[in-house]
Amino acid sequence: MKSEKARIVAISDHLDEAAGNINILRNVAWTNTVKEEFFRDKAEKLPKVQYTPYDPKPVLDELKKARALFGSDKVIDGWAERIANKLESSALLLAARGTQEFFTHSKNMYGCPQDVLPDGQSSALDLALHFGELFENIGNFDLGAPPEACFLPTMLVEEMEKAVQGMFGEDGPKVVLDDKISSNAIAGRRRIAINPSACFTDKDIQQLIEHEVYIHVATSMNGHAQKKVKILGAGHAGTTETQEGLAVFSEFITGCIDLDRTQRLSDRVVATQKAIDGADFIDLYRYYREKTGDESKAFDSAKRVFRGGDVKGRAPFTKDIVYLEGLVRVENFLSVVIAAGKFEYLNLLFCGKLDILDIPALKMMDEMGLIEAPKYLPPWIRDKRFLITHLSFASFLNQTDSRLLHDHYKALLS
Repeated sequence: MKSEKARIVAISDHLDEAAGNINILRNVAWTNTVKEEFFRDKAEKLPKVQYTPYDPKPVLDELKKARALFGSDKVIDGWAERIANKLESSALLLAARGTQEFFTHSKNMYGCPQDVLPDGQSSALDLALHFGELFENIGNFDLGAPPEACFLPTMLVEEMEKAVQGMFGEDGPKVVLDDKISSNAIAGRRRIAINPSACFTDKDIQQLIEHEVYIHVATSMNGHAQKKVKILGAGHAGTTETQEGLAVFSEFITGCIDLDRTQRLSDRVVATQKAIDGADFIDLYRYYREKTGDESKAFDSAKRVFRGGDVKGRAPFTKDIVYLEGLVRVENFLSVVIAAGKFEYLNLLFCGKLDILDIPALKMMDEMGLIEAPKYLPPWIRDKRFLITHLSFASFLNQTDSRLLHDHYKALLS
């Protein structure tokens, strides 16, 4: 047992070292001059993007050391192999930025919109199109929302600071305004950056707290506290789907998500599929401009799809499909956990940056004394009463033939 624990720790150390040489979002980011030049050309020429060369060799060398320690345990070594494969694809992806080969590695890391989910039938694209149909049916229906309001970034900083202080105390990250980021907010273990030029709604503020503070920062802090399985502190591509799925589920279970947010997530999936099918950057920019009426936001949305890829089309960055796909997987996993009475898995899901597929291996490592219990949990996990009630009902519905009920009520409405 002692030698097996030492082997696992050594593998984790090598994987963590390899992950430390990868920062995907930073390395696929575009400079502000790209946007300026695009509009200077009246949005009629494809953006010209330059990337600093990236050498994958340090990552590949470290992965070779990790793989030399692999054995035949299907659970533990399967866990390590999955992470090693994701890290290898990540390094090769960064080396292939701006080329068609980029898409090959992006698919390996994040999948594609039409990939079939575990039910063997549906996909993230199906869910996005389902939401799209709902948005069309709603049209101009009055949903009872309060009048539109713009909450200043300084107010978000204040609310974020309260949430950080309440969960982490003095150990929490600093919340700062940063005009160098293109998204509304970026959260890390040491720092949460807020875009000073963004405008936030009432829902945005709580969404960002649930999403960034209570999930991304909390799991990062819990992972950093793992002294033996250090790879749990690394936010690599193999953890992205579960991380984002958990974060969006957190928005759902706390009731702070809204149609605008859901539509943005759905549009990202649809836009990614359009790029795969051949749409170039200008095509997607026009697609978003027509939807939003905002040229700057349209550029930023199209950029999300093409960052790191080929702006001519067919080689996008497919990360943005994981929000909806991860949501489906997390919701179903939690429903099964509740239905099976395996409540010990709930807290384990927050012990660091991980994938749902890692859970069996982490459970084994936990029993071996290699995993530290997560210190920071979102409020809906600390108090599980509503979660268990909600998912118990959902698990019942999943066992019924809902099509018959739907047909009954459709007939009633007609």
